[in-house]
Amino acid sequence: MSYSMTGKSRPRHATYHGTDLHTVQGAFTPVSARRTFVQPPPPGTSTQPPYTQNSPSPSASGPTKVHWPEPVRNYVQRAFADENNAPHVSKQEMEIRLKEVIGESVKNGTLHTTDWPNAPLPQQIILEERKGSTAMSPNPPWGNGVTPLSLRETNNKAYDTSSKKRKSSELEPSQHGQEKVPPWRTAISHNVFENRVSYPDKRQRNEGSAKVQSKSQKRKQRFENGSGPLPQQPFHTSNISSPSPEVEQGPIVGRCQDLEKKYFRLTSAPNPDTVRPLPVLEKTLEFLKKKWKKESNYSYTCDQLKSLRQDLTVQHIKTAFTVSVYELHARIALERGDLGEYNQCQTQLRALYSHQLGGHPEEFKAYRILYFIHTCNRTDMNDVLADLTAAEKQHPAVRHALDTRSALALGNYHRFFQLYLETPNMGAYLMDMFVGRERLVALSNICVSYKPDVKLRFVTEELGFESDDESARFVCDHGGQSFLDEREEGEVRLLTGKALRFFEGAKAAAFKTVDIKGQI
Repeated sequence: MSYSMTGKSRPRHATYHGTDLHTVQGAFTPVSARRTFVQPPPPGTSTQPPYTQNSPSPSASGPTKVHWPEPVRNYVQRAFADENNAPHVSKQEMEIRLKEVIGESVKNGTLHTTDWPNAPLPQQIILEERKGSTAMSPNPPWGNGVTPLSLRETNNKAYDTSSKKRKSSELEPSQHGQEKVPPWRTAISHNVFENRVSYPDKRQRNEGSAKVQSKSQKRKQRFENGSGPLPQQPFHTSNISSPSPEVEQGPIVGRCQDLEKKYFRLTSAPNPDTVRPLPVLEKTLEFLKKKWKKESNYSYTCDQLKSLRQDLTVQHIKTAFTVSVYELHARIALERGDLGEYNQCQTQLRALYSHQLGGHPEEFKAYRILYFIHTCNRTDMNDVLADLTAAEKQHPAVRHALDTRSALALGNYHRFFQLYLETPNMGAYLMDMFVGRERLVALSNICVSYKPDVKLRFVTEELGFESDDESARFVCDHGGQSFLDEREEGEVRLLTGKALRFFEGAKAAAFKTVDIKGQI
């Protein structure tokens, strides 16, 4: 057994098979480290490794620098020049062929005798080989130049990784006895980007490859249906692009002349024969206004307005008329308490107002503020307040909505119910949705402040009721009839001392969060 020791060794106590190494001097022969894969010389011969082409010469301390002739350098510069770029030859292909040309000349000893200024560039050689006019290699991978290069062979080329599009047959296995591909080319038959993904388990990688092959098979079947298999293309025309999807059609122009049309959710492309053009839609809106005032049939009117909105959408009509349609539908939905349709219209109006198409943006901004009071949505409330301009804050409807918010934030229920009786436009319909909740809060505050009882008339005036009967009915509807005391003089009083705990519970139940359809 031999040991190789280099440098200075520190003395240390060691034994080998019971023998002290310090007592065995000269029991080993130093040998030099192997630098090549050449078989070591037999015993008794010189241990000096033979000089090979890949090993450095004995006299050289390092690799020698190769001095390329000036014509070769100019040839390389011309190959990389922009004006000599070929549209169908990638840079990687050109570099590979350039190395082959220069390496062949070095191997044949013609590096200094080749006419490099007139020698064809690598791009030109590649294009000529593709045309089949020349054959630089004794056994070219594409056969005898007659059979066009298939997509499978194209995918096995090492330089094909620069292709921008993945073809449908890139991952398909060979089935028709194609020529044998060298192993160093088949090693990159998988996705070139797959090595960049870290897989904790090899099974995940196999599953991913199976999914890719399955998708590729489906794409191939889709193209083969009705048109047969994909034809093989020659190499110079192998940039096959998959059929482009159908170009989206622009807005259609309706041809229907009916004023009334039921609403149906679209499941396919709209048919112009069932879509009404803009002049007909304008007549339809006037017709619906008159019918609403006369009959007030909300189910019918809502269905017709939704159909009208659909015809506007499929024709991409965004004008002042569109704004008026959505505003009308939103007002009617508020009147009937349909918050779902109101929110859909309010969302569209917000986008239409951004295009400066007219309408009544201040009125509907006031509605938004009141709606967020109803839903207790402080986040969106802050966004609305931040978007208000100084001019908008001076608008009567917006100013009323802001005052309502301030009164509730300060707990000034007296001011709040005054504003409730003075609501402009259709804001009262929104306030009706949360005024009952705020009346319970006010009743709790009255029970805390006034004991042992108060006149029912005081409650009527403070909470914005129209009569004592209405205020008494409100208390009874919430189960507080036992706290109403009718005196001998005919005066009705509310026993606030006993009703405090009851109205506190009713207030907590009124503020439970309820999801609303179409909430914005």
